[in-house]
Amino acid sequence: MPDTALDSDPHAEAAKPTECQLRHAIELLFFAYRDFTGEADAILAAYGFGRAHHRVIYFVGINPGITVGELLSILKITKQSLSRVLGQLIDENFVLQGTDADDRRRRRLTLSDQGRELEAKLTAVQSARIAAAFDLAGDAAVTGFRTVLRGIINPDDRHRVAAGDGEAE
Repeated sequence: MPDTALDSDPHAEAAKPTECQLRHAIELLFFAYRDFTGEADAILAAYGFGRAHHRVIYFVGINPGITVGELLSILKITKQSLSRVLGQLIDENFVLQGTDADDRRRRRLTLSDQGRELEAKLTAVQSARIAAAFDLAGDAAVTGFRTVLRGIINPDDRHRVAAGDGEAE
């Protein structure tokens, strides 16, 4: 399903933002990211985890059975970086690792009950922050916000996220 706001006529004239507007948007993103991750960081710190652990827990949680290779592709980090984080999550029983039925060399990842509980706790605080912002902004702004964020994502990765109605493409 095409994302009409991003895949419409590329020759249509759009208002070009000024440098000041772009800098303001960057500033907003920095502050929003700080606050979006802040509450989750506090929860993660209690486990001795950081943001890399959070990303692994999140993406394994929404993609049960994901392979290590697929996870590397999503996270765009080195195998060495993932190995350290994933090893800790497996050792501490937040992520379970099994072999693929078709290729025993391929490892499939799922969250343990403990991992699902942590993922739910992290997602709850971040969802509450986003829901409050959506309530403040209104429906039209929410659509525009989603369109802008999708536009920031590299085109070859946009298929990984929903177009805006909550359903992945």
